[in-house]
Amino acid sequence: MSREIGALGGDTTRMAVGGDSAGGNLSAVLANELPGTFALQALMYPATDLTHPFPPYEENGEGLLLTKDALTWFQGHYLDGTGADLKDPRVSPLYAETATLAAAPAALVITAGYDPLRDEGEAYAQRLRDAGVAVEHVNYDGQVYLFFSMPAAIPDARDATERVAAALRGAWA
Repeated sequence: MSREIGALGGDTTRMAVGGDSAGGNLSAVLANELPGTFALQALMYPATDLTHPFPPYEENGEGLLLTKDALTWFQGHYLDGTGADLKDPRVSPLYAETATLAAAPAALVITAGYDPLRDEGEAYAQRLRDAGVAVEHVNYDGQVYLFFSMPAAIPDARDATERVAAALRGAWA
């Protein structure tokens, strides 16, 4: 990948990966599968454990934008009947080996207090931290899933956006 980026005139030392929800899942998987490629992973309420063992899945799974039914629907389409093991780290990065996580880039993990994915994002941040990765985890207690995409209306979303920008500047300094 670095060779292709360099051939296009890109700076391979200034690459980052990031996304929210399923995009956070894919970003975490990429960071784990391509060690040494990224300077930062920015994960906004990432889906990191598709077994959904954490309390917010039930507590926040109805009436707050992202529902349990919607998660089931998305997960079914994502896996599309592949029979994938939900604990495969390419599906649920929370289950990656510690050595894999130790090779991951620094991380900014943003979670929302009223999100069914909150605790799996927090657990992933802790696993990275335990593996020796520099992690900044910020939970926006009063927010719901998708708040990050509304910076014009939600001050916490503006703050979160500024945190991502600051993390990128820091990673690329």
